[in-house]
Amino acid sequence: MPFKAKYAFIVSMDVDAETEDLFNEVYDEEHIPALLKVPGVVAVSRLKTVPATLSMGGQEHAVTGEGLPHYIAIYEVDSPEVINSAAWAQAVEEGRWGGQVRPHTSNRSHVLRKLI
Repeated sequence: MPFKAKYAFIVSMDVDAETEDLFNEVYDEEHIPALLKVPGVVAVSRLKTVPATLSMGGQEHAVTGEGLPHYIAIYEVDSPEVINSAAWAQAVEEGRWGGQVRPHTSNRSHVLRKLI
């Protein structure tokens, strides 16, 4: 599916196994809906790493993502200012995310990329 915005804010992380169900529930039912209300947030997609085999150069290679975060959220945003806005700052703290979920995440990374 093509991007609808000019920037992608990519958030990656792992989550403790014992809170993975809560993590997914809160992310889908609270966190994403709150962030979609922020002006300039166009869309959000979530991904989870799965093992695979890649055929390249006549050989098969394991694709595991070892060491990389297992969960990724891609926020399509209109400009870099969106993720530094007061509305964004408020939305990322809404609901159970800040107190009950974020403390159980690790291996976090954040990067903003411009579509070319």
